[in-house]
Amino acid sequence: MKVVRATGNILWNVIPARYILAILGSIGMAIVYGLKVNLSVAMVGMLNHTALKKATPDKLTGEPECADFDAQESGVESDGPFGWGGDVQGLILSCYFWGYFVSQIPGGRVAELFSAKWVMFFSVTINVVCTLLTPPMAELHYAGVIVMRIGEGIGGGVTFPAMHVLLSKWAPPAERSVMAALVYAGTSLGTVISMLMAGGLTVAAGWASVFYVMGGLSCIWCVLWVFLVQDSPQQQRIITQEERDMIVESLGNTEETSKKKQPVPWKSVFTSAPFLAILVAHTCSNWGWYMLLIELPFYMKQVLKFNMAQNTVTTAMPFLSLWLFSMILSKTLDTLREKGKISTTVARKVGTLFASAVPAVCMLALCFVGCSRAAAVALMAIAVTSIGGMFCGFLSNHIDIAPNFAGTLMAITNTVATIPGIIVPIFVGHITDGNQTISAWRVIFFVTIGLYIIEIVVYTLYGSGEQQPWNNVTEEGQDRNDSKRLKTDVD
Repeated sequence: MKVVRATGNILWNVIPARYILAILGSIGMAIVYGLKVNLSVAMVGMLNHTALKKATPDKLTGEPECADFDAQESGVESDGPFGWGGDVQGLILSCYFWGYFVSQIPGGRVAELFSAKWVMFFSVTINVVCTLLTPPMAELHYAGVIVMRIGEGIGGGVTFPAMHVLLSKWAPPAERSVMAALVYAGTSLGTVISMLMAGGLTVAAGWASVFYVMGGLSCIWCVLWVFLVQDSPQQQRIITQEERDMIVESLGNTEETSKKKQPVPWKSVFTSAPFLAILVAHTCSNWGWYMLLIELPFYMKQVLKFNMAQNTVTTAMPFLSLWLFSMILSKTLDTLREKGKISTTVARKVGTLFASAVPAVCMLALCFVGCSRAAAVALMAIAVTSIGGMFCGFLSNHIDIAPNFAGTLMAITNTVATIPGIIVPIFVGHITDGNQTISAWRVIFFVTIGLYIIEIVVYTLYGSGEQQPWNNVTEEGQDRNDSKRLKTDVD
């Protein structure tokens, strides 16, 4: 233990404790998202495409398909062992969100009332275990994969609530956008690494290696998290006194207030226009996010006819630019807020507008570029990159309006926003089953564009960055008329 403390003290003298938390939190999010999306890539190598093409009834619309690359350019790819049809594929990809859906609100309250640190530890650990067990379960029956994915979803569902609770206790208001973006942009970094690793491992060592290698490497994080992270600055032993005092004073926390547990003012929450705006934005945005996160490899394979290696690179790289863009945008908005140039409300709306308007325009253009691979790849890259605005947009907004209930609020919105994750794979699988054409994908893109428009209108009108009166409710019945007073806080 003395060695760990000595190492921690040296580390904290170089990097502030709050940023060690943010970095490890970002890596944790990267692991969870990496283990979440690796199946989308690995499944391309798991499926017997030749057998599926012969067995699937021809339902093509008559529109000519994009031509395959020639054999020298595309290379020869072997089929996998599983003959899972489109409906089974959609079921397997969507079942992750069944577990994700049920775990968030309980996870958020456990994180607020007991320990967000251990909730996050549970999240990564169960994902690691289920990932390692996926290959043998797949060999038994696809139902085994479904059980593993539900387990991963249960763990994945508590990540955002747990990290929101930790950020509410660790992130000074002036650094909130940057720290939140750093943590949550780990989802895109994990996506990049996972897609590249999954594609490379599938080609080089077979699809099963994807789960064994990625699951095994993730165990390292679990050890670091246990020893280097605590629930609050007051509990952290390896931190400078100056940093502890700065965080506590900036948040207005004391030892007593950090331990005080307030009941959730449910009526005020569900009659709050700023909260409902976050809920709508989160739900609509997640439809587009999951469309690109889960289904993009299939679009590249089915429509644009990219092979595994090309598919992996062209799908993964935009998530790296998403990570960079989110860092730059969040820092820019925080700087403008600190200088008094813009309000928190404006900052959140700008971030959300980037994450919705730009992808909508790109998807509209994607409907009309046909088989132009260069144009399609460029449009998808811009769409994915701009989604990074959500990390300093509506995803940071829960902490602004009610830091005392940040975990619960995130759990509520993320629970509802999980519904698109369940629907999207089934919806896409049904639309494209035996009809893997541009026309079928146009229907998918137009539905996504419609939801983005709803997000833009609702969040622009009702979103707010101001702390709401019901955040500090301490006595029963005190929030009786909160919904009337909230009107003055809505921009």
